Amino acid sequence: MALDSQLLEILACPDTHHTPLSYDAAEATLTCPECTRIFEVRDGIPVLLLDEARLPGKAS
Repeated sequence: MALDSQLLEILACPDTHHTPLSYDAAEATLTCPECTRIFEVRDGIPVLLLDEARLPGKAS
């Protein structure tokens, strides 16, 4: 399920830097280019919790 383009424009990393996120539709993830955290999109809902995020190379 694709995320709405207007939603993608306002989504930002929940960490203090609030960098806009990059969306990977094939992987259903949002990635912060600043801290490299990867946030899952589950059932079309972005899970923007720092405790739920993973780092590249780590299993989910």
